Amino acid sequence: MATDAMTRSSGGEGAPTPSAWKALAGAAYRPYWLDDPGRPGPRPALVGEERCDLLVVGGGYSGLWTALIAKERDPAREVVLVEGQEIGWAASGRNGGFCAASLTHGLGNGAARWPAELAELERLGHRNLDAIESAVERYGIDCDFERTGEIDVATEPYQVAELCEAAQLAAELGVGEQEFLDRDAVRAEVDSPTFLAGLWDRRGVAMLHPAKLAWGLARACAELGVRIYEHTPAERLASAGAAMAVRTPFGRVRARQVALATNAFPSLVRRVRPYITPVYDHALMTEPLNQEQLDAIGWRGRQGLSDTANHFHYFRLTADQRVLWGGYDIVYRYGGRVRAEYDHHPATYRTLAQHFFRCFPQLEGVRFSHAWGGAIDTCSRFSAFFGSAHGGRVAYALGYTGLGVGATRFGAEVMLDLLAGERTERTRLEMVRSKPLPFPPEPVRWAGIGITQWSMTRADENGGRRNLWLKAMDKVGLGFDS
Repeated sequence: MATDAMTRSSGGEGAPTPSAWKALAGAAYRPYWLDDPGRPGPRPALVGEERCDLLVVGGGYSGLWTALIAKERDPAREVVLVEGQEIGWAASGRNGGFCAASLTHGLGNGAARWPAELAELERLGHRNLDAIESAVERYGIDCDFERTGEIDVATEPYQVAELCEAAQLAAELGVGEQEFLDRDAVRAEVDSPTFLAGLWDRRGVAMLHPAKLAWGLARACAELGVRIYEHTPAERLASAGAAMAVRTPFGRVRARQVALATNAFPSLVRRVRPYITPVYDHALMTEPLNQEQLDAIGWRGRQGLSDTANHFHYFRLTADQRVLWGGYDIVYRYGGRVRAEYDHHPATYRTLAQHFFRCFPQLEGVRFSHAWGGAIDTCSRFSAFFGSAHGGRVAYALGYTGLGVGATRFGAEVMLDLLAGERTERTRLEMVRSKPLPFPPEPVRWAGIGITQWSMTRADENGGRRNLWLKAMDKVGLGFDS
């Protein structure tokens, strides 16, 4: 094959406009969030042997929440965390900063998969978001946390009806504060000529600075006594008598229990690997907007926004009045490889820039300061799954599919429940006890993802009508998203 990258086609939209080319000139190819003068210095790598009660593998949100909550539950527990690069350098420092209460990638996905326990999942999800807000305040984490909510916007007529149905479902479940906005109402909140309607989840989503959240959680962990090692990839997991042993390049950790928080990277439990396929998502960040530009688009409520197509965009304002604009293309690499050179995809940056000015033509002349990408741990049911191995001494949570900023804290609690052997309100859930369908091996995976991407594009272009392939995937519960 000519290339190992598969990207959603831009579908006959033509070459990028001069505005898009000009706006990208000079953009730095690195994550805006990590390009911060307050970024902490590196921590030492592990050299030699460590012993502990709990070893956490992975220094993103999933691992940090696990370490933090483990110490909160039992301050005497010895906890070690190892990270292959630096805290928050992967998805936790590259995402859009949307911290959602949903544990199921939205009401629609939850209703399709776990209708009997959807109300309970929503209750637990909102409680989880409340707990994140409390932790940010309790530990003094300066991460620009704003509980402004999110507006899902319709940009095609058929999507208006979908938002009405979602509003009705939310009302039936008594979930949060969700308000349907007609064309005039949504444009009064954020003014784009492409917006036809909106659904505003007022309390179910917070905006934050993702890297600062990771750095703040790491500081809180260290203050509670967690020993953190960076540049320490976990290479091998094996039983060592009654304990577990994890080999690293320059040492080894022996632990009574292990929590795996590796997400898009290959799991140390090999049988879990077919359930995950990494895909690449990308984003742009504008220069700071001046007051005239801000007035032109409104957006006084600072909500996060997302359109409702299969290939969707997400966008929000930062604390320094920039616009983050991401999503749309989903880039898959043959074999599910995760490599640093895959983080950037200039063709996607050009597509995103063109779409930005289509959404906000009143921002003509704005330039982008940063462009970046990163891997997402996608699974076929679009939401996290959980499990244990090695006789209950090892737990894992992964498959957040782009909605892990909030849900990783819930996943951390599930992993700790599983390691404790406790039957809790979380471990009793069918969502927790079940697994998604695994992805097939290559080259079937490559072909299947290609057909699915093409079909999703066709659905977006044809009033949301799903073809036979997508209907079959829906029927067996196998999906592909980011």
